[in-house]
Amino acid sequence: MNSRGFSRNTLIGLLLTGLSSLVILQMVHIQNSSQHQELSRWADEEFSFAIENYYPERGNIYDRWGRLLAGSEDVYEVGVMLQYVANPVSIASTLQGVNDMEYENILAVAGKEYDPKKSIYAVITDFLPSGVIDVLSEIKQDYEIENPYGRNEKKPSLRGLIWIPHLKRSYPENTLASNVLGFYSFRDRQEGIGYYGVEEYYDNILAGTPMETYMPRNPYLLEGLPEVPAGASLVLTIDREIQAMVEKKLDEAVEEHEAESATAIVMDPRNGEILAMATMPRINLNEYWKTQSQFKDNTPYNRAISETYEPGSVYKVLTMAAAFDSGTVDEETKYYDSGRFEYGGSVILNWNRRGNGEQTMQGCMQKSLNVCLAWVATELGKEDFYNYMQAFGIGKLTNIDLGGEEIWPLSIPGDSDWYPIQLATNSFGQGVAVTPVQLATAISAVANDGKMMKPHVLKAIIQNGQQYTTAPQVLSVPIKPETARKMTQMLVKSLKNESSAALVEGISVAGKTGTAEIPVDGVYGTEETNASFVGWGPAENPQFLVYVWIERPKSSPWGSIVAAPLFRDIVQELVHYLNIPDETVQWQLMAKEGLE
Repeated sequence: MNSRGFSRNTLIGLLLTGLSSLVILQMVHIQNSSQHQELSRWADEEFSFAIENYYPERGNIYDRWGRLLAGSEDVYEVGVMLQYVANPVSIASTLQGVNDMEYENILAVAGKEYDPKKSIYAVITDFLPSGVIDVLSEIKQDYEIENPYGRNEKKPSLRGLIWIPHLKRSYPENTLASNVLGFYSFRDRQEGIGYYGVEEYYDNILAGTPMETYMPRNPYLLEGLPEVPAGASLVLTIDREIQAMVEKKLDEAVEEHEAESATAIVMDPRNGEILAMATMPRINLNEYWKTQSQFKDNTPYNRAISETYEPGSVYKVLTMAAAFDSGTVDEETKYYDSGRFEYGGSVILNWNRRGNGEQTMQGCMQKSLNVCLAWVATELGKEDFYNYMQAFGIGKLTNIDLGGEEIWPLSIPGDSDWYPIQLATNSFGQGVAVTPVQLATAISAVANDGKMMKPHVLKAIIQNGQQYTTAPQVLSVPIKPETARKMTQMLVKSLKNESSAALVEGISVAGKTGTAEIPVDGVYGTEETNASFVGWGPAENPQFLVYVWIERPKSSPWGSIVAAPLFRDIVQELVHYLNIPDETVQWQLMAKEGLE
């Protein structure tokens, strides 16, 4: 009995030992198999680690002297860890009014029921500055001292209220150069992008490259956050002081002349750098979400690059330059102005509906005679005229490095919408549409010995501690250097002879006024006009070109009365910012040295 019982127990023990050995052997086999290793790696990846995207800090934007125009600042998201909230009423009372929040809305969030599967954390508000967080931190600490762990429900407590720091796009100058900078939609923290201007055009460069990395789910295994290289920073050609001055002058001109809007461009014709570009309306970029309410009725974000219009007589600079360059006319060419010119079945009249008798080309430009310029264009011929206009970039994008540039196609012979009369009307800026930057760029060739430089706002890129300076680009050489110099001298003389309001004491400037009638119900008249002026200087060695356009002024329709003084006011201050010496003083010094 005992022997049989022992044998049975022994057998069972041996069987169990054998089975255990087989299990152990199989476990060892599994652990060392390739399938196990693959499964183990999958489990680690799936449950021990998570794939996280880390976005770099967006690059800064500076003016040409290193003054910050766009950067990043620390702000905070404020929320509640629902498991630890002790007194939702205290949280709602404390945060009431912050970011314009209402008590009931805060209480609804802070009072949510904790659910470990569905409801752990809830956001109350975002983008709070550090100053507000400092105050909240002090209040929370005081409450905690008076009511540890929020155990006393009758006493206030901010237990469960937390704040998480992150970066926000910041524009320290608020509205300054807003039409040039554009904005970054920072309120969309996951899908934010750049809109308009520099922020749109250079969005990818500023944004940098996000980094995807495996992060341990166990916080004790976290050795540190990955370092993500910041996006590139940009140095613009814009001068903050010149930009601010031009914006101020525009605002004063619009108020004085009761105009709809005004636009101005200040550029260096030698290299195409934009020193200032101002228009309206302007917005506080830190409140970019208000854009739609301020840009109504399809108003473009930046009129300087996006709004096309008939420029009027400033366009005559291109027509006369083409005629001089081709040899069609010269300084001795004369034309008898009867006050009307018939062409293509229509009659061209001067702006004052009068004739002026015999005129040289100097007189035609000085008196801004439509009739004479129409004759000049017909003498030049349609083929050459439009070849020159295309060489000046009319009808083409300038490809300025700003988001949102628009154009109006140039109708040329052979197009279904071109008629012979357009050769005559186009000569004085009617029936042809341009943007301010397009025309300023075209005329800059006259100020730069015939070379038309690509307009641009980027001066340098800063990346990985290195600065890379951009190189100027030649867009076209539409006219010869001698033609450019002849046109400049002609326009210097025109301003002086007319005692123009555009004249600037101490510096010689060349320039041309423009008054473009805006058709009302298809009929041109002076009830509504685009008043403009383009000028450059110093005449012997131009270092700046300024184009101003005032839209629908009510005080006077004429560019000579409205736009020319604005040009003068801008240039009077501009020469000081650019350290351009007073020519009168220079001549006096030279004369004194000659006497000695």
